[in-house]
Parts: sequence; C-alpha cells; structure tokens
Amino acid sequence: MSEVVYEETATMIAAGELQSFVPFGRQHCRNHPNAFNLQLRELQPASELWSSDGAAGLVGSLQEVSLQERERECWRLRKGCKGVREEEVEFEEELYAAGTVVVWSQGSRTGASTVYKAFTVDGPVQQALWCNFAVPQDKKDEEEVEQTVCIIQSSCVNVHTVTGKDFIAPLPFQVSNVWATKFGLLLERKNTDAQLGPPGESLPTVFSMLHPLDEIAPVVCKLAGLFEGSRVQYASDATMKMVFSCSQPSVVVSYDTVQGTHSVWALRRVTQDERSTVLRCSTDPVGTPLGLMAPGLLPSHLRNISRLDSPGGGGTGASCPGGAGSPLHYNALHGHQSRVVTSSPGFHSRLHSPSISNMAALSRAHSPGMAAPSFSGASRFNTSLQSPAPRLHHGLLPSPNSTINDTVLAPEAEPIVPDLCMEQLWSEAAGGHREMSSQASKVFLTSDLCENHYLCFLVESHQQLRCVKFIESNNTSQLIFTSVTTVSAKDAEPLESIDAMLVLEACGSLVLYTGVTRVSKVFVPGLLSPSFNLTSHLPLRSTPAEKVSTPANAGSRHLQRLDEAVMPSPVTEARGLNIKQQQEGSFLEDFTFQQATPSIHALRDPVCSRLTLELSSGSMLRISIPEIATSELVRKCLQAIRFILPKEAAMKVLVKWYNIYNAPGGPSPHAEWNLFVTCFMTLMGYNTERLPWTRNLHFEVPLSPVIAAKKARPSDGGTEEDLDYLLGSHYHRQMNPQSLCPDNPVTTETMSPSSDPRPASLKMDMAAPLFPHVPALFYVLHLVYEELQLDELQRARASSLVCLLQQLARDLQLDQYVDLYWRDYPSLISGFPETSIMDPAVIGQMQRPAFLRAEPPCVLSWLSGCLRGEESPPFPCLPDICQRTRLLVLSYALYIRGDENATSTQVSKYLTKLSAGQKYCTSEPHHRSRCSGEQEKSSRESLAEQLVVWLTSEGFTLKDLDSVPFGVALPIREAIYRCREQPCSDWSEEVCLLIGRQDLTKQAHKMTLAKTKASVGSGLSLEPPAASEADEEEDGMSDIIQEVTGLIWSQDLRVQEVRRLLQSSRPVRVSVVQLPEVSDHEYIEEKENKLLQLCQRTMSLPVGRGLFTLFSYQPVPTEPLPVPKLNLTGRAPPRNTTVDLNSGNIDVPPNMTSWPSFHNGVAAGLKIAPASQVDSAWIAYNKPKSPELANEYAGFLMALGLNGHLTKLATLNIHDYLTKGHEMTSIGLLLGVSSAKLGTMDMSITRLLSIHIPALLPPTSTELDVPHNVQVAAVIGVGLVYQGTGHRHNAEVLLSEIGRPPGPEMEYCTDRESYSLAAGLALGMVCLGHGSNLIGMTDLNVPEQLYQYMVGGHRRAQAGASRERHKSPSYQIKEGDTINVDVTCPGATLALAMIYLKTNNRSIADWLKPPDTWFLLDFIKPEFLLLRTLARCIIMWDEILPNTEWVKSNIPQIMRGTFNPSEDINMETMAQAQDYITAGACMALGLRFAGSANSDAFDCLYELARTFMKIMSFAGTAAATGYYNLQTGLSMVLLAIAMVMSGTGNLKVLQLCRFFHRRTGGEMNYGFHMAHHMALGLLFLGGGGYTLSTSDSAIAALLCALYPHFPAHSTDNRYHLQALRHLAVLAAEPRLLVPVDVDSLKPCYALLEVTYQETKWYKETTVELMAPTMLPELHLLKRVKVKGPRYWELCVDLSRETQHLQSILSRDGVLYVKLRAGQLPYKDDPQGWKSLLASSVNQRASGVRAFKPEAISTFTSEPALVSFAEFFCKTSEELQQRDDTLVLFSAMLYECVTQECPEMLPTYIAIEQAVGALRRGGAPPQTFPLWQMRLVVELWDGRVRRGAANHHDALMTSEFLPVMKNMVDVALDRWLADNSSVLRSYMRGEGLPMAARSVMLASFLVYRSIPSLTNTHTTLEGCSSLGDLLCRSARLRIPLRDLLRLVPVLLGSTSGTHGVPGLPLQAF
Repeated sequence: MSEVVYEETATMIAAGELQSFVPFGRQHCRNHPNAFNLQLRELQPASELWSSDGAAGLVGSLQEVSLQERERECWRLRKGCKGVREEEVEFEEELYAAGTVVVWSQGSRTGASTVYKAFTVDGPVQQALWCNFAVPQDKKDEEEVEQTVCIIQSSCVNVHTVTGKDFIAPLPFQVSNVWATKFGLLLERKNTDAQLGPPGESLPTVFSMLHPLDEIAPVVCKLAGLFEGSRVQYASDATMKMVFSCSQPSVVVSYDTVQGTHSVWALRRVTQDERSTVLRCSTDPVGTPLGLMAPGLLPSHLRNISRLDSPGGGGTGASCPGGAGSPLHYNALHGHQSRVVTSSPGFHSRLHSPSISNMAALSRAHSPGMAAPSFSGASRFNTSLQSPAPRLHHGLLPSPNSTINDTVLAPEAEPIVPDLCMEQLWSEAAGGHREMSSQASKVFLTSDLCENHYLCFLVESHQQLRCVKFIESNNTSQLIFTSVTTVSAKDAEPLESIDAMLVLEACGSLVLYTGVTRVSKVFVPGLLSPSFNLTSHLPLRSTPAEKVSTPANAGSRHLQRLDEAVMPSPVTEARGLNIKQQQEGSFLEDFTFQQATPSIHALRDPVCSRLTLELSSGSMLRISIPEIATSELVRKCLQAIRFILPKEAAMKVLVKWYNIYNAPGGPSPHAEWNLFVTCFMTLMGYNTERLPWTRNLHFEVPLSPVIAAKKARPSDGGTEEDLDYLLGSHYHRQMNPQSLCPDNPVTTETMSPSSDPRPASLKMDMAAPLFPHVPALFYVLHLVYEELQLDELQRARASSLVCLLQQLARDLQLDQYVDLYWRDYPSLISGFPETSIMDPAVIGQMQRPAFLRAEPPCVLSWLSGCLRGEESPPFPCLPDICQRTRLLVLSYALYIRGDENATSTQVSKYLTKLSAGQKYCTSEPHHRSRCSGEQEKSSRESLAEQLVVWLTSEGFTLKDLDSVPFGVALPIREAIYRCREQPCSDWSEEVCLLIGRQDLTKQAHKMTLAKTKASVGSGLSLEPPAASEADEEEDGMSDIIQEVTGLIWSQDLRVQEVRRLLQSSRPVRVSVVQLPEVSDHEYIEEKENKLLQLCQRTMSLPVGRGLFTLFSYQPVPTEPLPVPKLNLTGRAPPRNTTVDLNSGNIDVPPNMTSWPSFHNGVAAGLKIAPASQVDSAWIAYNKPKSPELANEYAGFLMALGLNGHLTKLATLNIHDYLTKGHEMTSIGLLLGVSSAKLGTMDMSITRLLSIHIPALLPPTSTELDVPHNVQVAAVIGVGLVYQGTGHRHNAEVLLSEIGRPPGPEMEYCTDRESYSLAAGLALGMVCLGHGSNLIGMTDLNVPEQLYQYMVGGHRRAQAGASRERHKSPSYQIKEGDTINVDVTCPGATLALAMIYLKTNNRSIADWLKPPDTWFLLDFIKPEFLLLRTLARCIIMWDEILPNTEWVKSNIPQIMRGTFNPSEDINMETMAQAQDYITAGACMALGLRFAGSANSDAFDCLYELARTFMKIMSFAGTAAATGYYNLQTGLSMVLLAIAMVMSGTGNLKVLQLCRFFHRRTGGEMNYGFHMAHHMALGLLFLGGGGYTLSTSDSAIAALLCALYPHFPAHSTDNRYHLQALRHLAVLAAEPRLLVPVDVDSLKPCYALLEVTYQETKWYKETTVELMAPTMLPELHLLKRVKVKGPRYWELCVDLSRETQHLQSILSRDGVLYVKLRAGQLPYKDDPQGWKSLLASSVNQRASGVRAFKPEAISTFTSEPALVSFAEFFCKTSEELQQRDDTLVLFSAMLYECVTQECPEMLPTYIAIEQAVGALRRGGAPPQTFPLWQMRLVVELWDGRVRRGAANHHDALMTSEFLPVMKNMVDVALDRWLADNSSVLRSYMRGEGLPMAARSVMLASFLVYRSIPSLTNTHTTLEGCSSLGDLLCRSARLRIPLRDLLRLVPVLLGSTSGTHGVPGLPLQAF
C-alpha cells in the first residue's frame, strides 16, 4: 500500500523561534553555595579541590548528588511585566526549586536570564509559588497588594515579599498541596489515613491563609444542593482534591476521588451569615452511629498528645484493660504511635525544632491561636487522631479506652473563624463505572478568537481534554457554565496572547485549537511529524480522533468513545494498539525510529505565545506560536470583521486566515496585506485571479491559497516576480502617477479590461462563506478607513485599504462612497477601471444591514461641521476598534460644541455604536439651536480643563497628539494651551504632562512617589557643602542647606555668625590679664574660675543648637550619627596654653556635665529629618560603648521621639533600656516615646508610663523605687500621650498629684515643685482647650480645685485609691492641713491656662487678675504674677493686641497712678511686680503672634526689651528691682521676640542675642544663657526652614519648653525638669516655600502673591512676597500664587483644601517653577531690563525682524527649537534656499517662542508645505493636507466670528494664517478660472473623462466643502439670481464664502459673466 499521509483538509502552520530549554535555576544551583555543596567541599582536601576541575574527585561526587537532587526539582514560569513609562517590557520569570534552594530569575527579551532573588531554607522545599496577598489599609477600604514568593516546607511556610519583608508561618498540619489565589494561600491538608476516619466526624481539609501573620482558617464550602437549597459547611470532604486555582476570575477546581467528577467553585470572602451558620453548626455534637464513641475517643488522644509521649511510651498501654497481647490493644496502640508521630509534624516541630524561631512566635503576638505553642491550637487541627476505632471489625464495640477516659474532658478549643467560602458553580455529570474519569492532570482557562471563555481540564487516562464554556453573568459576580466539549488530547497548554491552545494529540502531533475549534497542525522544524513514522509501519491509518469538534456538535459529550475497542473489527485493532502504545510505550518502540527523532512527550510552561515541549529523549525545546497578524492594518481589519460577523462565521474567517498566513514558509511581511486582500475577497466570493487589480498582487505562493495546498517557498532570494510585484504595487502607482496617464498605452490596456463585455469568469461565487455579509463588512472596513485617517502614523496604510473599499463600493453601487474615495486619493482611484462586476440581482441576495446609508460617514466632514456650528447626526463607531474616532468626536463635542455632558451622559448624541445584529432606525437628525456665543465664552476655560482631564483619563498622551493630523489636533492644542496658562495645582501627573507644564509634572510626580513609598529623601538634592577644615565638621551645624539660606539672607553672613555663637566643640578663649601683684598660682586659679564662668555658657549652647539645626540631616543607615563633642577646656592667650577644670586647683561641682551632655545628645538627634530612613537596628547601633556617653545617648533617644522615629524602636529594646535603670536613659526614652505617640492614647505606652507613676498603680502594688526625675518625665508623658483627649481617669489622678503631700520616709520631699508643675502641665495637656465643656468631669470641679491650689486654703480629703498612700504625714516637712501654695501654684495656674486656652472665658480670666491692693500684692511671689498674667492673656486670646498700650493695660491701676507719698509703699514690691507682669504679657504676646513675623508685635516687644536694658544699665533702679528679676524679665521678652520672628533670622534680634552671648560674668548663670541661646535657636529654627505654629498643641509645647523659671546651674531640676526645654520642637512646623527651577533644579527667586482670608481684624488682603519665604499659617490664607511674567503662573487655592500645599511644605517646601521663554531669573536680572522681549514688546512687527535666530538659546531650552534655528533659519551653502523661506521659518520660530507653544512649530510647517504644494501646482497625490487646512481655517473663522474679545487666547494670532489662506484661495481660483466647465459638468453628475478627473478638481471640492451631490444640478440649475441661489443652497450646507466662489459656475450658464455684478471676487 502506498504511503498515505492523512493531510487532505488539515493544513499546517510552522512554529517559530526554537530554543533548547534548560531551567535557569538548574544552572544557577550548580554554583549556588547551598549547604550541600559546602559539605562536599569540606570533604575534599584543599589541594584536590583546586586541581579537580577536570579530575574525577569532586566532579564525580557532584554529579551523583545532582542526580538525587534532580528528581525533586520543579519550576514554574510566568509573564513578567515591568511598567516602564513608554512601553511595557515583557519578559519571562522563572521560579525554580530544588533541594533547599529556590531561585527566582527574570529573563529578558534577548533571552538572557538573571537571578532576581535566591532563597535557601532549612528543610527540603516541597513547593514554591508566587502569591499576592491583599493587605488591607488602615484608613480606607482599598487593599494594597503585596507580591510574594511562598516556599512551602514540611513544617512551615516562608513568605518573602518583594518589598523585603520575610515571614515564617508555622503549619499546624502536614500539607499535601498549596494553591495561590486572589486572596492569599489555600492549603490542602494531607489526609494520612482517609479510610480510617469515622464516617460522621470529618475535619476540614482545605484551609486559607490571607496573610502570613494571620491565623490559618478552614474554608467554608457552599454546595448547590437539590433539595434544601444550598448547605454551608466546612470543606471537610476527604475525597475532595484540589486540582486548580485561579485569581482572575477567582475560581478553584476540585476532583472527587470517589465519584470521579470535577467541580468548579467560586472562591470569595465569607459573608457574615455563612460565618455564623458554620460556627453554630460546628459546635453541635455529631449525631452519628459512632456518636457514643466520639467523646470517649477524643480526650484520650488529646491527652496523649499533650503529654507528648515518646512513641511506644506507656500512655495508652497502661490504660488498656486487655493485656499486651490483645490484638485490639496492639492495633490501637499502633494507631496511636503512628498517629502521634505522623499527623502532627507542625506540632512537634513547634516544641522541639529550633527552625521556627521564638521571634516568629513573638511577632505574631496578635494572633493568639498561633503565637505560643498552645495546646488548643494544636488540638483544633489534630483531632484527626480519633481514628483507630473503626478498624475494629466487630461491629460497634466500644473501644477499649473509652471506659476509662470518659471522665477526662477535652481542652476547650474555640472554633476558628473562617475567612473564605467556596461556592459550587458547576459539577461534571458522574459517568458510569467503566468510564469514570481519573483526576485531571492539568486545568487551565483559555479563550478563543471570538472571546468565548473555556475552562479546560485534561484527563490523561482517557486522553481527553474537556472544555467547559462559561460566561460571566450580567453583573459579573457569577460565572455561568454552559456546554462541555471534548477534544481528544494527550496534553494541552493555553497560549494567552494569541487566544489559542496547543494540543498534543495521541498520535504525537501538535494541533492548534482556538477554543474548541481546530485551527491546524503545528509543524516544528527539526522534529519529524510523528504521523509519518507511524504510518510507515502500520498497515492502517491510526489517528484515533481526527474528528474535529466544532461548536455545532459540541452537545455530544465524547466525540469518540473508546468503547469500540471491545467490538471485533479490523480497524480497532490498530486503534487499540496505538492507544496502548501511548500508555505503555512498549510495542512500537522496538522497530520505529523514535530514538533517532525524539517525539514530543509533554507540553509545559506556557507564557504568552511561547511554551516548552518535553521530548521523549528528556531534552526540552521552547517554541513560540506565531501571531494572527503582524501588520497593524490587517489586525484592525480582522478585529472589525470579528466584531460585525456572527460568531461562527467570524471564527471560520479567522481560522482560515491564520492558516494561510502562518503556513510553513508563509509570506514575507510585505506581502501580508496583499495576502489578506486575496484571502478576504476569495471568502466573499470573488475570483481574485480574474480581477484586474488583485491579479497584480503577486505572491510567491500559488494564487488562491484557500483552495490550493501550500508548498514551501524554494528560496527567499529575489526573483523576477518580486520586481513585478514592486512595479504593480499601489505604492509604485502612487509614487509614480505619470504611469497612470492615458498617454501610456501599455498601462491602459492592462488596466482596463472594460473592453470585453463583463466576462463570465468575473461572476461572484454566491456560495462563498462571507457572500451574504459583504455590505456589512464593507461598512465596518469603511469605518476602519475613517479611523486610519485620524492617525498620521497609520494613514499611509489607508491607501492600501482604499483599493479594496473602492472595488466593493463599485460593486455594491454606492456611488457616493466611490466619490468620497476619489476625493481622498484622486490619483490612485482614477487608475482603477470603473467596472462593477455584480448583477443587481446578486446584490439583492445579500443581507443589507440597516446602518449602511447611501451617504458615507466621513469623520473629517463631521468635525468640520462641528467647527461651523452645524448639527450633524451621530457618527457611527466600532467600540474598541475605532478608539481615535471616538476620542476626537467626543472631544469636539465637548470643546467646540460646549456640551459638558458629551463625554458622560450625552455620548449617544454624538456617537452610535454598531452592533452585529443591529436593525437601526434612521432617526432624523434633531436640530438644536446653536448655543449663544456668550454662554460659550464664559465656560470656555472650564471646557478646556474638562477636555484635558477627560483626555488624560482616556489614556491620551502628547505622543498620541503628535500623531493626530494637524488640522484635527488644533482645537485640542488650543485647549491645552489655555490650561497651560492657568492650571489647577492639584491635577495628576498625567494631566500636567499633557499640558506641558514640566514644573507641575515634577511636583505631581513627587507627590505620587511620596504616596507609594513611605518616605523619600529630601527632594532638594543639594549636597551640604563639604567643610573646608577638619575642625569645622565637628560643630554639628554643617548640614544647613546653604543654597537656600544663601537665597534667603543673600546680603550678609548671619548664618555663619550663628554657627560661631552656637558652636561648643572648640576650646573657649580665656583672657585674664595677670596683674603684677598676683602670684602665678593665684593667676592659674583666676583663669580656671574665669573658665568655669565661660563653661556655664558653653554647657547651655546645645539647647539652642538643637533648634538651629532642626531636621537638617539625612543619616546614612550604615554609619552612626556624628555627635559633636562638648568641649569644656579653654585656651589662654598669648601662648595659647590649655586651661582645664580638672587640674584640682578649684572646686568643680560634681555631675556638672551630665545634663549638658544630655542636651548635646538631643541636639545631635534633632538634626535627623522626619522623612529619613531610620530603623530599630540603627537606633541600637548608635548605642555608645563607653558609659560616660550614656547621657548623650539618652538625649539622642529623646530627640528620636521628638522627630517621630522612636516608634520604630522594637518593644524589646525599650524594655532593655528601661531595665538598665539608668536615670537619664529612662527620662529620654519616656519623653521620646510619649512625644512620638502624641495624642494617640496608645495603650502599650500608657502601661509603660504607669509603671513609673505610683499614683497610676493600684494602692496595694509593690513600691517601686523610681527616681524623682523619671516620675516627672512619666507624668509629662501621660499628658503628651493623652493630649487633648479629656481622659477622665488620668485627669483625676493628675489633679490630685498637683497637691501630692510629702510622705513619711523622705519620699516626695525633694524637688516637689517640679513634680507639681509637671502634673499641672500634664493635666492642662489632657484637657487642652476643652474649657468648661469637659465631658463627664463636672464632679471633679477641676477649675475650683485648681483655683484652690493657686490661692491656697484647706487641703481637701484625698479621695479613693490614693487615701491609703497618704495616711501618715511626713516627718521632715510640717505643712499642716493647708495647701502649700509655693509648690502647687505654678502647675495649677498653667493647667487653668491650658484648659481654657483661647476660650475667651472672662470669669476664669478674672480669677487670674493681679490683686489691686498693696497689701494683697505683698502676699504673692512676683514670679507667680508673671504666670497669672500669661495665663489670663492666653485665655483671653482674641483680646491680645500687638501694641505697648495693651501690655501696659495688664498692670493694675494702683501701680499706674500717681503715688501718694504718705502711703507706705514698698518700692521693691512695686518694681518687681511691674516687671514680672510686663514679662508675662510679653510672653503671651509672643505666643499669640508666634511665627507670624508680625511687625507691630516685633516693634512693641523690641521697644520693651530696650527699656529693660536701659533699666539694667542704671545701677540705682537695677538694685531696687534686683538684677536677677530684671534678667529674668529680659530673658522672657527676648524669647517672646524670638517666637514672633521665629525662622526669619531677623538681624536686630540676632544682635540682641549676640550682646547677651558676650556677657558672662556676674549674675549671668547657666539658665539665662540657656534662655538666650534658645531664643537664638528659635530665631533660626531649622536653619530658616521652620517656624512656630499657634495651634493648641503648639502653645502647650511652648509653655512646657519656655517655662519662665530657668535652672540656676547645670544640675538644677528643682522647679522644672531641664529635658522639657526641648519640647519646643513639637511646636515647629515647616512653612518655608523654596521655588526650584525645574530645568536647572537649583533654588531660585520667584514672586509670590499671597492672599489672606478676611477676619474680624482685617479685610481680605493681598501681599507680594519674594520666595524663598516663610508663608503665614495656612489656615489664614485664601490662596498662594506664583506670579508672572518671569515664571509660568501657578495658583494654589487654599479655600478649597490645604492638603496639597501642606504636603509640599512638609516634604521639603520645594515648589517647582518654570521660566517663561526669553526671561531671565531674578538673580541674573533683578530689574527685568535684560529680558529679550523687553525691547520688542512695544512694536510687534519689528520684533520679528529684529529677531535673530542665533539668540534662540536665551529664549528657550527646548532642544528641538534650538536645532531648528540652527539648521533651518541660517543661510548655509547646502541649503541654497531663497531668502523668503528663511524669513518665514524665522518668523514661525519667533511666533512659537514668544507665544510659548513650541509644539505648534510642526503645525506651521505642515500648513506651509500643504499650501506650497498647491501653489506650485505639483498637486499632491492626495487631498488630505487640504482637509486639514480647511479645518484650521474653520476653527479660526469660528474664533473670529465669536468676536475679538477672546482673540488673545487663540493659538494662531499672527498674520501667518490669513496669508496662507489667501494663497490657497488664489491658487484654487486660478484653476477655477480655467476649468469652470469641468466643475460644472461634475456638479451635474455627468461622467467625466479620465483626464478631467484631476487632483485639482478633487482639491477644490474638498477645500470648498462642496457636498458630493449627484443631484446638485436638480437643486441649483436654473437659478436666475443670487438670492434664488442662496435660498436653494441653504439645504446643502455649503458655507457662504465657498458658495460665492461657485456663483460664476452656476449662474455662468445663464448670464455668462464671471462674478456677480458689483461684487469683486477678492472680497471673499
């Protein structure tokens, strides 16, 4: 028998890109230093290691190892996508696991792979997979997806996230399989002995883990029951095996091992009802026949576990009544042992294996079930131990154990709440026993070319692929499964990107299917098709299932049943044999030559269109399956065809095309379109061989490829035919129009076979599959053609499409369409013969759809009508195919028509969507009246904004805009231009990109970055200057950004001066002159005493330095923070000898430096910016080795709290630091942690603080010995953590603590003042600003109690808990039962002030008035007067006025009047009272205007400071008041000025500070120095980047920090804890706005216009500020605007929301600005005289002439413009152009630059070219440029018509357009004068000869918008007059201007004149 290959109808395609495939991980593992390789290396002696590269030693052993390893390797591939802005780069990612190593590698386009991550784990890897966990966000409902790799080991899951977090989740049971789903992991528990489980008691088998830190929860399943509706229960069926999971749609597929069926389940989150149902059911006892046994069984095993007996231990043995020999007992015991050992590996390992670290357990403290090795946790999963009983075959004998153990109760395990629910969607019908299918080995989703979706599963035992079709229901919540189709297959894989799947048939051949439609065989070069070698040896063809299954016969479940093997028939012998061969592979292998050419054995790892073939030889090949089309045009046409045809027909076409296109040795790319045309026309029933123009589409393959079989092309070398092809191509015809002229006889003969009367061969084949659909197909292709017209990049392809369309249009006798194509491509269409080959009778047999109108839809004329303001019917559009059409039509509707709803609700008014079966009624176009111009003008701006935002949301970018033809794009460009002038500050990055504002784009980009990453470093990438000398670096102030400070204070060196004043790291200069009578020894003592005085100053500097360098430094995570030394030595001139305090000559106080070094640590820590990357490890890493630096570290910790980083410190470390018992560390830590958790009421911090405050502990608790200062810090901490919360319990405790009496054993006796003050401040903070409405505290009488503490009186009885504590009085301090006001007054006063802050409560304020009799004044300490005045003023906040009168008004009347000398007035009392009251009022003034730089407040305070200084300089007055009191008052005034001028660096204040810095002798103690240097720090807060806020919280912080009693010496904490001085940082806020030039990225000056909102003190005002500048507080502002003309304007409207500006300021205050063209920055040109436009602004026209292209670079940095000027606007030898061209180009350039629209340059050039071509008469082969020109003119006319008022915002304002328009008119008129007869005969519809159908005629018709009227002559003929003509032509919509051009033609027949009498033609 001759050799027959079964290939009659089956076609074949070739696979491409063969590569042999080896998983990358395998190669990488060979070099990976995993444990195994390391062991091997240790075994080898070193010498051998080196020499054994080729030697056997190491290599041999390695190979053995890898053989064992190889068995356990597995890998998976997926598509990776890196979203790079421009294009998505696709690559493959591989996850490879072998042994203990997992390698994640990423391939690239070139195929090279790189390791992305490699993980090594402790145990062997069971499975590795990618999984996305959804992490719910705190604030909103949305979830953030965390991408991870999960590595499954036997006892735990390692989860590694892409962001770098690692988790280890222990597994409480053995897992058989793990699946990644949309929500997280799905775990399937390994069922050890399924058959042993008691029938009633089954445990959940499927569990979910939604996050590695969450508890593993059982999954609920909802069965689709027949009777009782759907039941909800745990997924506990041990016979159910998972075989597949998928996240989109979220489904899982399971297999029932008993019934042998597959089911599909939807996976979703469980609902509340289901959760409650399940939890209710699961607690009921199980009613089963074995129910009586269950309770007995359960506890014994549990007990067994809880003792964790060793296997064979006596636990069960002892309790067994039967002897050891009893089989029952043995059985039970055996069951136990194996069970205890096997079924709970997770449990064992959790107690015994170190692999799960304690940290893992700790970190999961919030999921109690899993944290500790809890027994309840284990028992919940391991109760499967109840198994041995059912083994007893003696009926229902109770188990031997049950009798004894009935009493033992199971430990109570609360049920685990389920998270996910599986809802059954579909289940296979169960087959008979014989054909019960086995478990599917593969499941996947695939879709076909017509977008049907299938779920396919491969049943290997039957060699079947079952495809279940499913559809999404309308609300997409549910999937509906419809039909099942079976395809015979040995293996299959889906190919996503080409909507197909590859099937390996039983005979070994590869077949491509799309859905269930067979496409073709796939030929893999280099592999022989297995059907050959089979057929050569077998007598019969043995391809068992060649039957193609199509949707038509999808109903039959199995297309080919394998039962026939039973019947005796000669055929089935071979068939059976073949199947056997596939299954056992034993028979044929001996004598086929399979060894020689390996056959394909399996398929795996599909990614996009590539997949791997596993060959029988063990090697693997990676192949790619070709796409359906490479050419964009073919692809678009196919989409349109698929859209309009019924699905079956569409599928037929697509399959056919796919086969033709991808045949082995198929066409080269240039022939793709020709091939498509031929295939398409053949399918429609044309005979392409006989059709004249398709005959020229040469192929190297035989002509009608659908019918002829394919032969491979012999060679790719060029042939004669190639040349013919090129000559006959459209391109050749188009580019060479002469050859089409009739005077070339050869061409005409070949081209027009119209001579012979329609030959029979041209008849249509009416049986062709697409024949009935021709009109519909023609129409959709016409819409594709219109779409191509709108894309410059695709337009060249439209000319190919037009040939096909004109043929169809002629055949369908649609003349208007033909006319349209002729107008678009006159030279091309004229070359075609005018033949129609279709009989009218034939046309009648086609289905003519309702939407095919006689009048062709033309998108350009639609847009043109829109510009002229005409109403047009909605434009037809193919959804998803004609995207451009849709975008542009709606854009015009929105922007030109001004219909704001065009893009939302009114879409149907402008677009009609076609649908395949649509019968569409011809609705009359409804004419709306045109909108009035007025309304349009007002909303034009907002329309432009709407348009731009909408375009962006549609994904339209500048790149897309460049490809829109210039006329169509002009309105969009105009809208963009308008938005560019006045943009919104909060637009997204994409919108800013579209409107071309780089400054805004960069700003928006930074915002999006900041949202995605928690903290990004400062955006100002300004390096702090490198210090010149080594000693400069140590002062800790080198990080101030000098580029910014240099702009703010450009005139002088004040920043350097501040650095000089605040540096404490260099020795101080001690200059003492040695008098002759002083001995050397005394002189040394004198010098050291002087140094001691100077050191008081040095030690106080760090407090100020911390404020000065606030937040200025980004630490490097790998280096410790540099802390400058606190240098207390001196140098004495003239010899520079060192003076040291430790010489022993004088007494130095002990511990003098402990607090100063604490402050030094705080100052260093405050440099760290809040946005820095700081983590727990780095904080611990900074811990100093030497104990003397411990105080500095304590300060560092406090500073980290103040800038918010201390929250990152692990609880473990906090505990560690506190247990050390170092007093300073505890203070720093408590204050730091509380500041970081300001106002959060955080429970863990509250616990931490309570331990240190005896009053917050229960009275019976052990007395802890807490140092007094630590208690003070803890009390303030409570205030901070509960700030503003009004927490009742804490308020009560703190209230009583203000008056805490001293205890018996010297407790609470020292420094009581500071504790009482702290309690008062804390109480004030807790109730901050609540005033009288303290909820639920009325019974505490807070204000009355505080008043009592303030003025004294009887002590109230202690209430409640604290009574026990204060039973016995102190033995040291006798206070009696009155309140000691000296202790309690300050705290109480400030508490009142803070509770009633800004409430303007007059009654409370009157309590605080200073007494108005001398007698009472004598009873009050002057200091308390200061506090009372301060408190009263800040309660009456709104009454504070910035003038001296207001300050004086606080002094009581009796002091202001004239004194009666007879009265005995104590002058000292009066003077002190006056000074202190004044100081208090100044302090209040400072707080009221903090950070405002209010000039009135400044003048007032400065005046008072001078007054104080004058008083001090007079000895007499100074003595009366007391130097100390004056100095205190002066310090407070200085601090008040510094608060007002905070961050401004005011020179006068700096001079004051410097003056006090120099004064070191006399009474100037440590505290005063601290005050003065704090003032200096506040003045330059954060290096000028920060200022103070006046929010309630800030005022509270400032009251703590600037408490008016400063320490007398460096260890003094009696009245106020020194550490609190640093809380001023909590009041700092960034309000510095730094403009940064977006091009140079350097800070620059810019003019800001700041508008204040109206308040009761002033009207709405606008001020101009030169930025960089401090902004006022944002809540006072209405808007901030960057003013022109130098920079592009930008307005931030704060009345809407302050969030945007707030985030800019809090990052780094950088506001990007962009210079306008021709402008120079303020730094280079302060007055604006050098600007290039300044000279030419006055006379516009001369500007063009004066403009030299060379000067372009000063105008703009746009590279395109610069090079345009370089090459096109200069005369050069090569470009010997005429001068006028150069002038024109220069003028264009000037226009673009001065109008700031560089993107208009291409438009100008395009207009010039279009006009030039027309003028020169060498008409273009197409009329497209004139269409664009017409649109431009129409837009311009519309703008002019609307009036010149808004003429300035049109894009083309120059004379350029009118000139160009005139040129076009002249050229066309000249043609018309010569050829009016041609036009007349065209308009009468007479057939024109070829010659007359010129390009110019088409150009004229297009430009003059003359409709294609076959019936024009009927309407316009015989008009006698112009009026008559106008009346009739109104219906034709010819614009008036164009109509007048036609007058001579139309009226010419009657009057014979050219032109209307009295109307010169040029007028139009």
